[in-house]
Amino acid sequence: MRRPLSIHSETSSVGGGMGATEGLAQTPAFSPLYQQIKGLILQSLRVGEWKPGEAIPSEMELAVRFRVSQGTVRKAIDELAAENLVVRRQGKGTFVATHSEQHVQFRFLKLVPDSGTPGSEGPAQRDIIECRRARASSDVARALALRSGDTVLQIRRVLSFGGTPTILEDIWLPAASFKGLTAERLANFQGPTYALFETEFNVRMVRAEEKLRAEPAGEGREKLLKVEHGTPLLSVERIAYTYKDVPMELRRGYYRTDTHHYHNTLS
Repeated sequence: MRRPLSIHSETSSVGGGMGATEGLAQTPAFSPLYQQIKGLILQSLRVGEWKPGEAIPSEMELAVRFRVSQGTVRKAIDELAAENLVVRRQGKGTFVATHSEQHVQFRFLKLVPDSGTPGSEGPAQRDIIECRRARASSDVARALALRSGDTVLQIRRVLSFGGTPTILEDIWLPAASFKGLTAERLANFQGPTYALFETEFNVRMVRAEEKLRAEPAGEGREKLLKVEHGTPLLSVERIAYTYKDVPMELRRGYYRTDTHHYHNTLS
């Protein structure tokens, strides 16, 4: 049975309870109370106490569990919702966010048609070129916090919209976290790839970092994307992270921009 946590003040460190401070080892003593509660909720998400799509306890239940006010819990959950880690549903409660949610399906796909919005073309047609185990090169190992030569899963695929190949992607995943992932499973899964990762491999991507540059089509990419050699492509390198900032995917994409553009909202 989980023992309630003791909170001494609005700036105190959270204490008491088995493993209560495990996720807050680096949290400074002056951290606002709601941030400490947010950290404890995140720790429960990391260890899988609540799975993607499942409801988390109510604000009142969490307030009792952590011995804080309901308002403090609400503020912590507000931040988690703003970061797309949980989803509020009016009259139903708060649920762990999942990449199957319609409003987050295109969170990491920023290429949109010139005449539409994300998702307006319908789901992409996926052509898996290869899915194989390989040894991580030094740059892949560095991006995924592995050792050079560790085993990774290497995937190459083409995403098409309306029958036109639009995105070529090279993806690297730590093999140990994706045992049993095959080209067939990737091709047959009906939904976003990140939803496959979280439902079948318990890996949820919560944030990503990207680097963009322009590159001419070459090295066989022009054939897969059906463009002329030297055609300008948008090159996007992404590292996606799960909870606790653990890198779980390196993705290098090459985007056609003759009928699409990269769209981002800054705030």
